[in-house]
Amino acid sequence: MEGMAGTRGWAEYWRDDARGLEAMHARFRDHVYAPHSHDAYSFGVTDAGAQQFHCRGALHTSAAGMVMALNPDDPHDGRAAADLGYHYRIVHVSPQIVRAVLADAADLAGHADPFAAAAPLPLFTTPVLGDRRLADAIAGLHAALAADASPLARDERLRAVILGAHLRGATRPPRIRTLADGAQRLAARRARDLMREAYPETLSVELLAEAAGCSRFALYRAFAAEFGMSPSDYERQLRLRHARALLVSGSTPADVAAATGFADQAHLARWFKRAYGITPGVFVRGGHA
Repeated sequence: MEGMAGTRGWAEYWRDDARGLEAMHARFRDHVYAPHSHDAYSFGVTDAGAQQFHCRGALHTSAAGMVMALNPDDPHDGRAAADLGYHYRIVHVSPQIVRAVLADAADLAGHADPFAAAAPLPLFTTPVLGDRRLADAIAGLHAALAADASPLARDERLRAVILGAHLRGATRPPRIRTLADGAQRLAARRARDLMREAYPETLSVELLAEAAGCSRFALYRAFAAEFGMSPSDYERQLRLRHARALLVSGSTPADVAAATGFADQAHLARWFKRAYGITPGVFVRGGHA
């Protein structure tokens, strides 16, 4: 992560070159963007205040909770729409990744490499959208980048943004294939079994989809339908179960965090409490009661 700060605003920046992703989190009051464009799709959400920008011959305003969806090479500028400025998050996604996600969702011709599939690129017709679900998806992807989340979590949240934006504001909805009930159940269980066998190794979604015998998008849907959670949620559950066993064996929370893939002891404690309602310290002391 790189950052810059000043008395009139601040900005933080992240990049994931492996996934063709960039992200920025900023608060501006006086900053004025010069007219420019990106070679990527841009999906932003205004968290507070309001911002204005010219795009495609018109002036648009994005207020708190609204989403911005810009196509590659869309020229635009930007400035605060109110005296107090604005606070926003934005992610830039390469066209190749967008094409890959849509090809995977449609399971085009069974391509093993979705980059080779001929999925049409979407064109977003409205630069500003009022969509709380899509805003939450963008915030989730941004958080996954900022927190250095697992590859599974980043891929899931990336797909949620691309498919959510496409369904909401693109020129045509994506073609999506789903599995029949029996095939869906089998695919989900194959992926789960591989995750159990491979733990603590972190598996890519490509390996899981190959084991499941379906596309990545079909795997996400199958896994959620069968187990009530995403593959990344299940991966974290395996790590938390391992953490419980290590804590029972006498390992310190700091050592347990390192052994189970959490960033630090505080990161482990946050997820432990979210999952079990107690901290690791309370869990350990309960065994001595």
